[in-house]
Amino acid sequence: MAKSRKGTRVKEKETDWKERVVQIRRVTKVVKGGKKLSFRAIVIVGNEKGQVGVGVGKASDVIGAVKKGVADGKKHLIEVPLTKSNSIPHPSQGDSGGARVFMRPAAPGTGVIAGGAIRTVLELAGVKNVLAKRLGSGNPLNNARATTEALGMLRTFSEVAEERGVPLEKIYS
Repeated sequence: MAKSRKGTRVKEKETDWKERVVQIRRVTKVVKGGKKLSFRAIVIVGNEKGQVGVGVGKASDVIGAVKKGVADGKKHLIEVPLTKSNSIPHPSQGDSGGARVFMRPAAPGTGVIAGGAIRTVLELAGVKNVLAKRLGSGNPLNNARATTEALGMLRTFSEVAEERGVPLEKIYS
């Protein structure tokens, strides 16, 4: 008599990581025998608690490309310092390729004022109130990377005070 294997499958543990596919492109490579078709996926990975990463995956099928993109995104995670109002501590600017992204903190209740890949990166980083402007290129990959660069440059008041060797109160005045 065969045993039932119904409940033996191990469930994947629940994680707080969220992933969003920004773009899937069909790309071709010209080789001796003709054209070799593959897919490129741009994936944003974040936990909405101050960690976010941008990943790119290439494979012969879409599912494989997305999986590789998620793995690449988790390798390129950055920490984002958030204020109490779930905004960024100060204005910041980031560049990648031909794309430039400018971000400013916003008052509580404003929401994420941004478009495309920039909005996705900010939402998955956990930023709730921010004003962002895309300048230059509209390429989603470069915009996402420019956003992560701008977020990576952010510093809290306590970090600045420690760096300068002055008390925190002196920074506020």
